This record gives sequence, C-alpha cells and structure tokens, in this order.
Amino acid sequence: MAAQNCLVANDWICWDYVTSRSQELTDATLEHIWITGVSVLIGIAVSVPLALLARRGRRWAAPVLGLTTLLYTIPSLAMFSLLLPVFGLSAALVVTGLVLYSLTILVRNVLAGLEAVPEDVREAARGMGYGPGRLLWQVELPLALPALLAGVRIATVSTVALTTVGSIVGKGGLGNLIAPAVNSSFKAQVLTASVLCVLLALVADLLLLGVQRLLTPWTRAGAGAGARARAGARPAAAAAAAAAPAPAPAKEA
Repeated sequence: MAAQNCLVANDWICWDYVTSRSQELTDATLEHIWITGVSVLIGIAVSVPLALLARRGRRWAAPVLGLTTLLYTIPSLAMFSLLLPVFGLSAALVVTGLVLYSLTILVRNVLAGLEAVPEDVREAARGMGYGPGRLLWQVELPLALPALLAGVRIATVSTVALTTVGSIVGKGGLGNLIAPAVNSSFKAQVLTASVLCVLLALVADLLLLGVQRLLTPWTRAGAGAGARARAGARPAAAAAAAAAPAPAPAKEA
C-alpha cells in the first residue's frame, strides 16, 4: 500500500514508478544511448578532416576554429529551427545538431594532439620512407590518441546532456520523459529520468577512460619511467658531486 501511495503523494523517490514504467524507461534509455553514440561517432569522423585542414596554417585554422566555436554558441532551439526544413521532425535533426555542437571540442583536441607530435618523430618516419598518408595513420594519429580520446570523453558527456533537448521534436531519449514531467510536476519521473542521464554520462566516461588507458599504455609507462628517472637522478647527482675533486685554490698574484 505504501508503495502505491508514493505515486498518489507525488514523491520524488518512488520505486513503484520505476517498476510500473520499466519498459518506457528502457526504451527512452536505449534511444538516448543510440542518439548519443551516433552523434559522437559522426562528430569524430567529421572533426579529423577539419583538424587536418586547420593544421595547414593560420589561413585555414582561423576559419575552421572560428566556425566550430560559432556553431557551439547557437541556442539549441535556434539550431533545430534552422535544420528543421532540411531534416524534418526526425532523429536525423537531433543527431545533426549534436554533431555540430561536438565539433568545437573534438576539432580542437584532435588539432592539439597532432601538433604535439614531436617534429623529430615525423622526420624519422619520413627518413624511413613514410609517405603523408602512412605518416598520418601509423605515426601521428596514434601519438595524438591521448588528446583525441580526452576530447571524445568531454564531447560524449556533453552530448548525453544535450540529447535531452531533442525532446522538442520527440527524439530526446530520456528528455522525452523529463520535459512533460516538468510541465506536469511529476516528481518521480523527473528525478528518475534525470538520474538515468547522469548515470549514462558517468558510465560512458568510465568506459572511454578504460579504452583510453587500453589504447595508450605508453602514457602510463612514460609517466612511471619519468618519475623513477627523476627519483634516481637526485642520488646520482649527489654521488657525482661527492666524487668530484675539490676546486684548486686560486693562484696568488
């Protein structure tokens, strides 16, 4: 009886709501994951060519970075209104908007990763006969992975939150539950859907962190080796100073 009363009392925490609407919550969560995943993957595919274009010099960097930053400043309602004549009331409308929003993060991180590749590494690869394409795919992009994946993590968490805005066209995943519940003051639905959004963001970030650590083991090994080298350098320097001969006295005039 108490479990049923939480719906009547409109409590924030109501397990009866979760059990009675489990299928609705599952469908909304799966749609949220699908829209977020597709948006981030397309964003990565678009951001890499844009970052390569921006790397060619200031002539290209300023327009590319300026455009992606400008897109991020457009309010979501205005963005969807601009895209509506092209895509109609569909999931493609939401995905396209989310892709455009993700570019400002992804392009900058990919560009930062590519620019951080040491020039001597590039020269060594060219000396071994690597052409531009092979140099990019086998040398530069692998070394740029830490920055790229860091950008993917930020973009994914941001996209999980922004996906809820798609509820204005009925394609917002968990946002489809949050928006009407806010209007009707249905507390249990607002809290449950919001908590699921937060959990999705946390789980996605942890999974991507695991992927990042798996694909970039040299970052951990390099950090550990650097710490050991710095720790070993201090006693070595002290021993060298102790073994050094004392300076000869100055010769009197």
